[in-house]
Amino acid sequence: SENTIFNLEEVAKFSKSTGVYEFRVAGKEMTTADLGFEAANRLLDEMAIDRNEIDILVFVSQTPDYANIPNTAPILQDRLKLSKQCIAFDIPLGCSGFVYGLSVVSSFLQNEGFRKGVLIFEDTLSKKVNKKDKSASLLFGDAAGVILLERNQSGSLMHFNLGSDGSGYKAIIIPDGGFRNPFNADSLIEKEIEKDIVRTNCDIVLDGMDVFSFGISQAPKTVKELYEYANISNENVDFAVFHQANLMMNEMIRKKLKLESEKVPYSLEKFGNTSSSSIPVTMVTQLKSQLEKGKNRLLLCGFGVGLSWGSCYLETENLKILDLIEL
Repeated sequence: SENTIFNLEEVAKFSKSTGVYEFRVAGKEMTTADLGFEAANRLLDEMAIDRNEIDILVFVSQTPDYANIPNTAPILQDRLKLSKQCIAFDIPLGCSGFVYGLSVVSSFLQNEGFRKGVLIFEDTLSKKVNKKDKSASLLFGDAAGVILLERNQSGSLMHFNLGSDGSGYKAIIIPDGGFRNPFNADSLIEKEIEKDIVRTNCDIVLDGMDVFSFGISQAPKTVKELYEYANISNENVDFAVFHQANLMMNEMIRKKLKLESEKVPYSLEKFGNTSSSSIPVTMVTQLKSQLEKGKNRLLLCGFGVGLSWGSCYLETENLKILDLIEL
Protein backbone atom coordinates (compact mmCIF):
# COMPACT_ATOMS: atom_id res chain seq x y z
CA SER A 1 0.00 0.00 0.00
CA GLU A 2 2.94 2.34 0.61
CA ASN A 3 4.07 1.86 -2.97
CA THR A 4 1.66 3.63 -5.29
CA ILE A 5 3.61 3.53 -8.57
CA PHE A 6 2.66 -0.08 -9.37
CA ASN A 7 -0.78 -1.13 -10.54
CA LEU A 8 -2.02 -4.66 -9.92
CA GLU A 9 -1.11 -5.85 -13.43
CA GLU A 10 2.45 -4.58 -13.02
CA VAL A 11 2.79 -6.21 -9.62
CA ALA A 12 1.65 -9.55 -11.04
CA LYS A 13 4.12 -9.29 -13.93
CA PHE A 14 6.98 -8.33 -11.59
CA SER A 15 6.19 -11.20 -9.22
CA LYS A 16 6.05 -13.74 -12.03
CA SER A 17 9.50 -12.78 -13.36
CA THR A 18 11.26 -12.32 -10.02
CA GLY A 19 9.44 -14.97 -7.98
CA VAL A 20 8.81 -12.44 -5.20
CA TYR A 21 5.23 -12.27 -3.94
CA GLU A 22 5.81 -10.92 -0.46
CA PHE A 23 8.67 -9.76 1.76
CA ARG A 24 9.34 -8.51 5.28
CA VAL A 25 10.17 -4.92 6.19
CA ALA A 26 11.87 -3.92 9.44
CA GLY A 27 10.26 -1.15 11.48
CA LYS A 28 11.66 2.36 11.16
CA GLU A 29 13.30 2.15 14.60
CA MET A 30 14.61 -1.39 14.14
CA THR A 31 18.21 -1.74 12.92
CA THR A 32 20.12 -4.73 11.65
CA ALA A 33 21.86 -4.96 15.02
CA ASP A 34 18.46 -5.22 16.73
CA LEU A 35 17.46 -8.08 14.44
CA GLY A 36 20.83 -9.79 14.85
CA PHE A 37 20.72 -9.47 18.63
CA GLU A 38 17.30 -11.11 18.85
CA ALA A 39 18.42 -14.03 16.67
CA ALA A 40 21.79 -14.55 18.37
CA ASN A 41 20.49 -14.14 21.90
CA ARG A 42 17.76 -16.71 21.35
CA LEU A 43 20.17 -19.16 19.68
CA LEU A 44 22.70 -18.96 22.50
CA ASP A 45 19.96 -19.33 25.13
CA GLU A 46 18.16 -22.26 23.49
CA MET A 47 21.42 -24.12 22.88
CA ALA A 48 22.63 -23.35 26.43
CA ILE A 49 25.95 -21.99 25.17
CA ASP A 50 28.53 -20.65 27.62
CA ARG A 51 28.98 -17.14 26.23
CA ASN A 52 32.54 -16.98 27.54
CA GLU A 53 33.45 -19.69 25.02
CA ILE A 54 32.61 -17.51 22.01
CA ASP A 55 36.03 -16.47 20.73
CA ILE A 56 35.00 -14.68 17.53
CA LEU A 57 31.95 -12.78 16.33
CA VAL A 58 31.67 -11.66 12.70
CA PHE A 59 28.89 -9.34 11.59
CA VAL A 60 28.08 -9.34 7.85
CA SER A 61 25.95 -6.45 6.62
CA GLN A 62 25.68 -3.56 4.18
CA THR A 63 23.36 -1.70 6.55
CA PRO A 64 25.25 -1.37 9.85
CA ASP A 65 24.08 0.73 12.78
CA TYR A 66 26.64 3.44 12.03
CA ALA A 67 27.89 4.44 8.59
CA ASN A 68 31.62 4.32 9.26
CA ILE A 69 32.58 4.29 12.95
CA PRO A 70 32.22 2.09 14.95
CA ASN A 71 31.81 -1.46 13.65
CA THR A 72 28.55 -3.08 14.73
CA ALA A 73 30.16 -6.36 15.85
CA PRO A 74 31.70 -4.95 19.07
CA ILE A 75 28.31 -3.41 19.95
CA LEU A 76 26.72 -6.86 19.60
CA GLN A 77 29.56 -8.44 21.60
CA ASP A 78 28.56 -6.17 24.48
CA ARG A 79 24.79 -6.57 24.04
CA LEU A 80 25.15 -10.37 23.94
CA LYS A 81 27.39 -10.29 27.03
CA LEU A 82 30.22 -12.13 25.31
CA SER A 83 33.74 -12.13 26.72
CA LYS A 84 35.88 -9.03 26.17
CA GLN A 85 38.47 -11.43 24.76
CA CYS A 86 36.09 -12.15 21.87
CA ILE A 87 37.36 -10.93 18.49
CA ALA A 88 34.59 -8.88 16.87
CA PHE A 89 34.54 -7.15 13.49
CA ASP A 90 32.31 -6.37 10.50
CA ILE A 91 32.39 -7.61 6.92
CA PRO A 92 30.51 -5.03 4.78
CA LEU A 93 29.35 -7.40 2.06
CA GLY A 94 25.90 -8.28 0.76
CA CYS A 95 24.92 -11.08 -1.58
CA SER A 96 28.18 -13.05 -1.23
CA GLY A 97 28.58 -12.10 2.43
CA PHE A 98 27.29 -15.28 4.02
CA VAL A 99 29.81 -17.47 2.20
CA TYR A 100 32.62 -14.99 2.90
CA GLY A 101 31.67 -14.85 6.58
CA LEU A 102 31.48 -18.62 6.84
CA SER A 103 34.96 -18.84 5.33
CA VAL A 104 36.39 -16.28 7.77
CA VAL A 105 34.92 -17.79 10.95
CA SER A 106 35.79 -21.36 9.96
CA SER A 107 39.36 -20.24 9.18
CA PHE A 108 39.76 -18.77 12.68
CA LEU A 109 38.40 -21.96 14.23
CA GLN A 110 41.16 -23.99 12.60
CA ASN A 111 43.61 -22.34 15.02
CA GLU A 112 44.38 -23.68 18.48
CA GLY A 113 42.74 -21.69 21.24
CA PHE A 114 39.55 -20.96 19.31
CA ARG A 115 36.51 -22.86 20.55
CA LYS A 116 33.32 -21.34 19.16
CA GLY A 117 32.43 -18.61 16.70
CA VAL A 118 29.26 -16.69 15.90
CA LEU A 119 28.43 -15.44 12.42
CA ILE A 120 25.65 -12.86 12.26
CA PHE A 121 24.38 -11.84 8.84
CA GLU A 122 21.65 -9.38 8.02
CA ASP A 123 20.49 -6.48 5.92
CA THR A 124 17.63 -4.01 6.08
CA LEU A 125 17.85 -2.83 2.48
CA SER A 126 14.25 -1.62 2.53
CA LYS A 127 15.64 1.47 4.27
CA LYS A 128 17.87 2.19 1.26
CA VAL A 129 15.40 1.55 -1.58
CA ASN A 130 13.35 4.41 -2.99
CA LYS A 131 9.66 3.44 -3.14
CA LYS A 132 9.44 5.18 -6.52
CA ASP A 133 12.14 2.99 -8.05
CA LYS A 134 10.44 0.22 -10.01
CA SER A 135 13.74 -1.58 -10.57
CA ALA A 136 14.19 -2.39 -6.88
CA SER A 137 11.26 -1.38 -4.66
CA LEU A 138 9.45 -4.73 -4.76
CA LEU A 139 12.53 -6.95 -4.70
CA PHE A 140 14.36 -6.61 -1.39
CA GLY A 141 13.21 -7.97 1.96
CA ASP A 142 14.71 -7.45 5.41
CA ALA A 143 16.08 -10.42 7.34
CA ALA A 144 18.75 -11.48 9.80
CA GLY A 145 20.22 -14.72 11.01
CA VAL A 146 22.99 -16.27 13.03
CA ILE A 147 24.97 -19.48 13.00
CA LEU A 148 27.15 -20.96 15.70
CA LEU A 149 30.28 -22.82 14.64
CA GLU A 150 32.44 -24.97 16.91
CA ARG A 151 35.97 -26.22 16.44
CA ASN A 152 35.84 -29.85 15.34
CA GLN A 153 38.92 -31.93 15.97
CA SER A 154 37.89 -34.41 13.29
CA GLY A 155 38.07 -31.69 10.65
CA SER A 156 34.68 -31.41 8.95
CA LEU A 157 34.85 -31.19 5.17
CA MET A 158 34.46 -27.63 3.91
CA HIS A 159 35.79 -26.19 0.63
CA PHE A 160 35.55 -22.57 -0.57
CA ASN A 161 36.03 -20.66 -3.79
CA LEU A 162 35.88 -16.86 -3.40
CA GLY A 163 36.52 -14.01 -5.81
CA SER A 164 35.82 -10.42 -6.76
CA ASP A 165 35.80 -8.03 -9.71
CA GLY A 166 35.81 -4.41 -8.63
CA SER A 167 35.56 -3.18 -12.21
CA GLY A 168 31.81 -3.75 -11.86
CA TYR A 169 31.36 -1.87 -8.58
CA LYS A 170 28.85 0.58 -10.06
CA ALA A 171 26.33 -2.20 -10.82
CA ILE A 172 25.04 -2.13 -7.23
CA ILE A 173 25.89 1.05 -5.36
CA ILE A 174 24.71 3.83 -3.05
CA PRO A 175 26.52 6.80 -4.61
CA ASP A 176 26.60 9.34 -1.75
CA GLY A 177 27.46 9.11 1.93
CA GLY A 178 31.04 7.88 1.88
CA PHE A 179 34.30 9.77 1.50
CA ARG A 180 34.39 9.44 -2.30
CA ASN A 181 31.07 11.29 -2.58
CA PRO A 182 30.30 12.85 0.82
CA PHE A 183 26.72 13.58 1.84
CA ASN A 184 25.83 17.05 0.57
CA ALA A 185 22.91 19.42 0.03
CA ASP A 186 21.85 17.59 -3.14
CA SER A 187 22.11 14.03 -1.79
CA LEU A 188 18.44 13.77 -0.82
CA ILE A 189 16.97 15.38 -3.93
CA GLU A 190 14.85 12.88 -5.85
CA LYS A 191 15.69 12.61 -9.54
CA GLU A 192 13.88 10.77 -12.32
CA ILE A 193 16.59 8.57 -13.81
CA GLU A 194 14.20 7.22 -16.43
CA LYS A 195 10.51 6.45 -16.60
CA ASP A 196 9.31 4.93 -13.29
CA ILE A 197 12.79 5.01 -11.75
CA VAL A 198 13.11 7.81 -9.19
CA ARG A 199 15.76 7.91 -6.48
CA THR A 200 18.18 10.10 -4.55
CA ASN A 201 21.95 9.67 -4.38
CA CYS A 202 21.49 8.04 -0.98
CA ASP A 203 19.26 5.29 -2.39
CA ILE A 204 20.52 1.98 -3.72
CA VAL A 205 21.21 1.84 -7.46
CA LEU A 206 20.65 -1.53 -9.12
CA ASP A 207 21.72 -1.91 -12.75
CA GLY A 208 19.55 -4.90 -13.54
CA MET A 209 21.11 -5.85 -16.86
CA ASP A 210 24.71 -5.74 -15.58
CA VAL A 211 23.79 -7.70 -12.46
CA PHE A 212 21.86 -10.27 -14.48
CA SER A 213 24.73 -10.78 -16.92
CA PHE A 214 27.20 -11.08 -14.05
CA GLY A 215 25.09 -13.55 -12.08
CA ILE A 216 24.32 -16.01 -14.86
CA SER A 217 27.98 -16.14 -15.93
CA GLN A 218 29.94 -15.93 -12.66
CA ALA A 219 27.81 -18.13 -10.39
CA PRO A 220 28.09 -21.23 -12.62
CA LYS A 221 31.79 -20.51 -13.14
CA THR A 222 32.64 -20.37 -9.44
CA VAL A 223 30.70 -23.59 -8.79
CA LYS A 224 32.47 -25.42 -11.61
CA GLU A 225 35.85 -24.24 -10.30
CA LEU A 226 34.91 -25.49 -6.82
CA TYR A 227 33.81 -28.83 -8.22
CA GLU A 228 37.13 -29.23 -10.02
CA TYR A 229 39.16 -28.30 -6.94
CA ALA A 230 37.20 -30.58 -4.59
CA ASN A 231 36.91 -33.36 -7.19
CA ILE A 232 33.13 -33.52 -6.90
CA SER A 233 30.10 -33.18 -9.19
CA ASN A 234 26.35 -32.67 -8.95
CA GLU A 235 26.05 -36.29 -7.85
CA ASN A 236 27.85 -35.39 -4.61
CA VAL A 237 25.36 -32.60 -3.79
CA ASP A 238 22.14 -33.23 -1.88
CA PHE A 239 21.03 -29.58 -1.91
CA ALA A 240 22.32 -26.49 -3.69
CA VAL A 241 21.37 -23.20 -2.01
CA PHE A 242 22.00 -20.05 -4.03
CA HIS A 243 21.69 -16.40 -3.15
CA GLN A 244 18.06 -15.55 -3.83
CA ALA A 245 18.63 -12.86 -6.49
CA ASN A 246 15.49 -13.36 -8.57
CA LEU A 247 13.76 -16.40 -9.98
CA MET A 248 14.65 -15.84 -13.63
CA MET A 249 18.35 -15.42 -12.89
CA ASN A 250 18.50 -18.30 -10.42
CA GLU A 251 16.73 -20.67 -12.78
CA MET A 252 19.19 -19.85 -15.56
CA ILE A 253 22.06 -20.59 -13.17
CA ARG A 254 20.47 -23.87 -12.10
CA LYS A 255 19.96 -24.98 -15.68
CA LYS A 256 23.50 -23.99 -16.70
CA LEU A 257 24.81 -26.23 -13.92
CA LYS A 258 22.34 -28.99 -14.85
CA LEU A 259 21.12 -29.27 -11.27
CA GLU A 260 17.80 -31.02 -10.68
CA SER A 261 15.08 -28.64 -9.51
CA GLU A 262 14.43 -30.84 -6.43
CA LYS A 263 17.93 -30.02 -5.20
CA VAL A 264 17.56 -26.24 -5.50
CA PRO A 265 15.14 -24.69 -2.98
CA TYR A 266 13.83 -21.11 -3.11
CA SER A 267 12.62 -18.70 -0.43
CA LEU A 268 12.03 -15.80 -2.83
CA GLU A 269 8.26 -16.16 -2.85
CA LYS A 270 7.76 -15.20 0.79
CA PHE A 271 10.93 -13.28 1.68
CA GLY A 272 12.26 -11.66 -1.48
CA ASN A 273 15.95 -10.95 -2.00
CA THR A 274 17.33 -10.75 1.55
CA SER A 275 20.94 -10.07 0.55
CA SER A 276 23.48 -11.70 2.93
CA SER A 277 20.67 -13.55 4.71
CA SER A 278 19.16 -15.21 1.65
CA ILE A 279 21.11 -18.50 1.75
CA PRO A 280 20.47 -19.23 5.46
CA VAL A 281 16.85 -17.99 5.23
CA THR A 282 16.34 -20.55 2.48
CA MET A 283 17.97 -23.29 4.55
CA VAL A 284 15.84 -22.52 7.62
CA THR A 285 12.52 -22.18 5.81
CA GLN A 286 12.90 -24.78 3.06
CA LEU A 287 15.33 -27.43 4.35
CA LYS A 288 14.99 -27.48 8.14
CA SER A 289 13.61 -31.02 8.48
CA GLN A 290 16.10 -32.48 5.98
CA LEU A 291 19.16 -30.81 7.51
CA GLU A 292 18.26 -31.88 11.03
CA LYS A 293 18.26 -35.57 10.07
CA GLY A 294 21.47 -37.36 9.21
CA LYS A 295 24.22 -36.31 6.84
CA ASN A 296 23.80 -33.81 4.04
CA ARG A 297 26.14 -32.52 1.35
CA LEU A 298 25.53 -28.87 0.56
CA LEU A 299 26.57 -26.48 -2.16
CA LEU A 300 26.21 -22.82 -1.19
CA CYS A 301 26.74 -19.95 -3.62
CA GLY A 302 26.44 -16.17 -3.18
CA PHE A 303 27.07 -13.49 -5.80
CA GLY A 304 26.44 -9.78 -6.22
CA VAL A 305 27.53 -6.42 -4.81
CA GLY A 306 31.22 -5.73 -5.12
CA LEU A 307 31.13 -7.34 -7.55
CA SER A 308 31.96 -10.43 -5.54
CA TRP A 309 31.12 -14.10 -5.33
CA GLY A 310 31.71 -17.15 -3.20
CA SER A 311 30.83 -20.82 -3.30
CA CYS A 312 31.19 -23.46 -0.61
CA TYR A 313 30.87 -27.23 -0.46
CA LEU A 314 30.36 -28.66 3.01
CA GLU A 315 29.11 -31.79 4.70
CA THR A 316 26.78 -31.51 7.69
CA GLU A 317 25.25 -33.96 10.15
CA ASN A 318 22.16 -33.48 12.34
CA LEU A 319 22.21 -29.70 12.31
CA LYS A 320 20.31 -27.91 15.06
CA ILE A 321 18.06 -25.34 13.36
CA LEU A 322 15.74 -23.07 15.28
CA ASP A 323 12.39 -22.02 13.87
CA LEU A 324 12.07 -18.74 11.99
CA ILE A 325 11.40 -15.77 14.27
CA GLU A 326 9.21 -12.92 13.03
CA LEU A 327 9.44 -9.72 15.07
